[in-house]
Amino acid sequence: MKKKTLALMLSTALCVGMLAGCGGDSNTTATPAAGTGSPAQTAPAANESISGTVNTNGSTSMEDVMGSLIESYRGIQSGVTVGYSGTGSSAGIEGVLAGTCDIGLSSRGLKAEEEEQGAVAHVVALDGVAVVVNPANTAEDLTVEQIAQIFTGEVTNWSELGGADGEIVVIGREAGSGTRSAFEEIVGVEEECAYRNELTSTGDVIANVASNPNAIGYASLSSVDETVKTVKVEGVAPSEATVQDGTYKIQRPFLMVTKEGAQLSPAAQAFLDYAMSADVAEIIANAGAVPPVQ
Repeated sequence: MKKKTLALMLSTALCVGMLAGCGGDSNTTATPAAGTGSPAQTAPAANESISGTVNTNGSTSMEDVMGSLIESYRGIQSGVTVGYSGTGSSAGIEGVLAGTCDIGLSSRGLKAEEEEQGAVAHVVALDGVAVVVNPANTAEDLTVEQIAQIFTGEVTNWSELGGADGEIVVIGREAGSGTRSAFEEIVGVEEECAYRNELTSTGDVIANVASNPNAIGYASLSSVDETVKTVKVEGVAPSEATVQDGTYKIQRPFLMVTKEGAQLSPAAQAFLDYAMSADVAEIIANAGAVPPVQ
């Protein structure tokens, strides 16, 4: 009887010990070591999906670049909707300062008073516009002033510029074209150009210049081909390198504008980071602009 009682006591003690040991292991697993944090507190991975809406507003000239960036970003973050409204550079800057949009868009540099209000510029792309003539044309180098005189009709014959006798045929884009807007704004001839033909595509401008020895036009740098000749502007030939280093004068920046001290939403910040990355250089080039130096 004593032997049975002793065996029962030992068996009970063993079970209690085993249960205590199991309970101790469970508690150790649930409590993280000091300083490690739980999985729920760990920062999201860089490639983790995000969602939300990003409102951008501003430059109409940036429509092609923005469209390409938005389309490509959709393939990376399908949960993010990026909206674009083309209301003009000034309106975009005013919008981001007032908080009515997440990111403002500007195709000009910021003014001092805009920077004083907290506007911060992020250069997404550069817009280089080449002046093109027929390959048979002897014109090699023009000043910005001479280009302005040609396009406003003040100078009407190539002989006035040292070339062969021939009436200058001024070719340009239609009203509303971003390329036209860029060219006229930079050269200082807005609403003053005397076009012989106003065409609806860059391809048409190049084709018309290529077929007429006396024609002159303009085109986004990325669209120029061997059928036309680019003209140096004050001694500098248009190229990606001269646009990037600022020596070619017929160019302007494409900016995304934020407000200093105003925190972007995760979706807006992620889109801005994407647009500013080296990964989008080819996308920007295909949209007709020049990627900035990273």
